[in-house]
Amino acid sequence: MCGLVGMVAKSNVAPDIYDALTVLQHRGQDAAGIVTGGGGRFSQRKGEGLVRDVFRQDHMARLSGPMGIGHVRYPTAGSSGIALAQPFYVNSPYGIALAHNGNLTNSEELTKEIFRDDLRHLNTDSDSEVLLNIFAHELQTLGKLNPSSDDIFTAVEAVHRRCRGGYAVVGLLVNHGVFGFRDPFGIRPLVIGTRSTPSGQDYMIASESVALDVLGYTLLGDVAPGEAIFIDEQRQLHRRRCAPDSRLQPCIFEHVYFARPDSMIDGISIYKTRMRQGETLAKKIRRLRPDLDIDVIIPIPDTSRIAAQSMAYELNIKFREGLMKNRYIGRTFIMPGQNYRKKSVRQKLNPVPLEFSGKNVMLVDDSIVRGTTCRQIIEMAREAGAANVYFASAAPPVRYPNVYGIDMPSASELIAHNRTVEEVCGLIGADWLVYQDLEDLIECSREGNPLVDGFDCSVFNGEYITGDIDQNYLDRLELLRNDDAQNERRVELHTDGNVVGLYNDV
Repeated sequence: MCGLVGMVAKSNVAPDIYDALTVLQHRGQDAAGIVTGGGGRFSQRKGEGLVRDVFRQDHMARLSGPMGIGHVRYPTAGSSGIALAQPFYVNSPYGIALAHNGNLTNSEELTKEIFRDDLRHLNTDSDSEVLLNIFAHELQTLGKLNPSSDDIFTAVEAVHRRCRGGYAVVGLLVNHGVFGFRDPFGIRPLVIGTRSTPSGQDYMIASESVALDVLGYTLLGDVAPGEAIFIDEQRQLHRRRCAPDSRLQPCIFEHVYFARPDSMIDGISIYKTRMRQGETLAKKIRRLRPDLDIDVIIPIPDTSRIAAQSMAYELNIKFREGLMKNRYIGRTFIMPGQNYRKKSVRQKLNPVPLEFSGKNVMLVDDSIVRGTTCRQIIEMAREAGAANVYFASAAPPVRYPNVYGIDMPSASELIAHNRTVEEVCGLIGADWLVYQDLEDLIECSREGNPLVDGFDCSVFNGEYITGDIDQNYLDRLELLRNDDAQNERRVELHTDGNVVGLYNDV
């Protein structure tokens, strides 16, 4: 999962892109990058780490230009390193920088095509570089010295014909403008907003609306599935649907975990969706456990807090903050290595014994992926004196890997894969475990926008909406994503260990 920003304004955009990326930091903590354009050249800074660590005052001073794009990254296949930090750049045609959120499911096939047919060289194994070169090739074949918005859209149409998977993209053409587009299913989010200034309208594209809010932009709406947007140097907005068979089926895991609660995605309030998740789960608990022998409901911070609050209200049970969080530790399910994850949970959370001692405690989390985190938290609850520890997941069992840009573990490392709810309950050490039903989860999101055609729920039901995922693909994914493979890649990519950032005028 990654965060994207694209911006066209009258003055230098780098400071605003920086601020937007800090708001989107929850979408990626591995690397960050900004590319700006102006005066016929690009300026770039990117490196590993958080936004605040990658960009210093001298870097920002050199990132000049009224157009730019930014990216925060976490790796979708466990690989990381400075060479994979985005945006990526190619000098032909025109000079194009591009950043991408998602995953191309036919990246391996496209890599061969790019070398054999397009006669292009790739420097990394990143599917984002694949996507950039596909777009660049299709734009170059048009042979225009000064591409129009129609030319940009024609190239995007070709990208949609060749590329499969989930992807949201922002890009920059030097001396021409900023573009953005979204896959034909709208799996990965992308929104657009505008801001009135004395000199005219500024435009901004971002992964989530909260980035627009912070910078004073008004949300115009979502980039539609299969739609492309181009904002030219004169700050004129052009839009076109570039995929004829597009339909809106966004990733529902955005609503469960990734998106900030103050964001609007596809017309759906993430905050209200999570409230509804808690309400519907409370109704299921009341049906299954009518005696309600629960003394207190405690969220596992932070993404489950809203669902836990609405659950407590619906059940008329006390809501308490019983777990204190160290906010300087990152998200654990995207962290490398099982041993490191185990250690980080203890560093990340600490129980308040007063809220556990002698009580029947209902812990609430947004989802259960590997089970490592919730197992340790349940142990902490017992050590703090809990009489019984119940566990509620605001999402259904995660049984299948994600192939559209979320770094889910391999199937064999998902605790619910090929296991019953009772078996998972025993493995995590809970006295009782309850999951949200998938039908209820879907309705919680659909209520926010009845016009949505459906949702990608593949991590819960194994149904991949692009229709190109078979067992062979999943078997290859298993080899790439298991902990041993990721650790090997990490050692290979960090053997130097000295490179912390790149700065270029290109």
